[in-house]
Amino acid sequence: MEAAWRGRSPRAYDALTARKKREAAIHGSAAAVPRRQGGHAIERGRKRRNGARLERHGRGEGSRKIVRVGIAKMGWKKKRPINDCENMKLGPKVESSLTKEKVRIQKMELRELGRTGLKLSSVGFGASPLGNVFGSVTEEQAFASVSLAFQSGINFFDTSPYYGGTLSEKVLGKALKALNVPRSEYIVATKCGRYKEGFDFSAERVTKSIDESLERLQLDYVDILQCHDIEFGSLDQIVNETIPALQKLKEAGKTRFIGITGLPLEIYSYVLDRVPPGTLDVILSYCHYCINDTTLEDIVPYLKSKGVGIINASPLAMGLLTEAGPPEWHPASPELKSACQAAAACCKEKGKNISKLAMQYSLLNKEITSVLVGMRSVEQVEENVAAARELAASGIDEEALSEVESILKPVKNQSWPSGIQQS
Repeated sequence: MEAAWRGRSPRAYDALTARKKREAAIHGSAAAVPRRQGGHAIERGRKRRNGARLERHGRGEGSRKIVRVGIAKMGWKKKRPINDCENMKLGPKVESSLTKEKVRIQKMELRELGRTGLKLSSVGFGASPLGNVFGSVTEEQAFASVSLAFQSGINFFDTSPYYGGTLSEKVLGKALKALNVPRSEYIVATKCGRYKEGFDFSAERVTKSIDESLERLQLDYVDILQCHDIEFGSLDQIVNETIPALQKLKEAGKTRFIGITGLPLEIYSYVLDRVPPGTLDVILSYCHYCINDTTLEDIVPYLKSKGVGIINASPLAMGLLTEAGPPEWHPASPELKSACQAAAACCKEKGKNISKLAMQYSLLNKEITSVLVGMRSVEQVEENVAAARELAASGIDEEALSEVESILKPVKNQSWPSGIQQS
């Protein structure tokens, strides 16, 4: 063996070394890799244990090199061409890469957001869970979730400095940067006015807020900046002070579009009727387009007449439409919680998942640009993406939906109070 390598050039040695490493990677075995000793290369085989040996043969069938591993005392195993990958089990890294590539080519439905020209994925990634709002999430889990969401066609990511006391923005910013794709490939929305310390819709605070958010997100601009839960502030201040400040931020290029969010639906008409047409680009409503509450639908024509894009969040009604049920602090009435629990149990008995049904129901209304749902794990991303694709391919389960709607009929459109008393 040693003699065979004498006189070979370093380049030839390096080429053989690289080939041997590729063979080892393909077959998952420690194929012999030559090493230099005293200026000569010596082929190192597997350690000789129990008579094991590795033999290198010359050209085989179709000029393909063949490697075979033998056990001296047990005879030779069937030989296999090193480039015959058919029916071979790939290593985990290779399989993971191929799986990601398959996901990457799959597309998510895109919908236009009002008059902005933005096209958002019908499923939006709610990043509040990345702030450990619903339990601890590691950076590794967060990165994996954001990466899979993006590869699955989700291009819309929503956060706020309020979520996790700025943690959500920080983690989302790192995860988006790790994607290593052009900034134009994804759409980011954040908020201002609501913070861990409380509410502050003053022009000074929201102007400072966007700079802080951009630093945490590691971005030069956000696509959408929204006043967060405006029902907790003076709506007149929102109209006369906050929104004009956001317009200046838009002119400065720190955000492309501006909007407002909140629970009570009447806040939208109050503000939109008091600002010049075209001032606001988007509204974000939550818990008002779910199986149990569809009141957002009533103001869709009005919002469209104002040229405002519509985003719907919390299709699961903040946990009401789940098998696990809502958190203890959920503000819904006992009657509403009980009805939703009964609906979830009915679905489970019949092998259905109420969360998937609720997600698909919210996606049915194409007047709503995107349905935001919080995601904290790869599994949740997979479930939401699968629900959207199943809906597109075969529609919603009408029988299950009819049964759930029947159970929820006594509490249909029941909500809960939110915000301060407006004068």
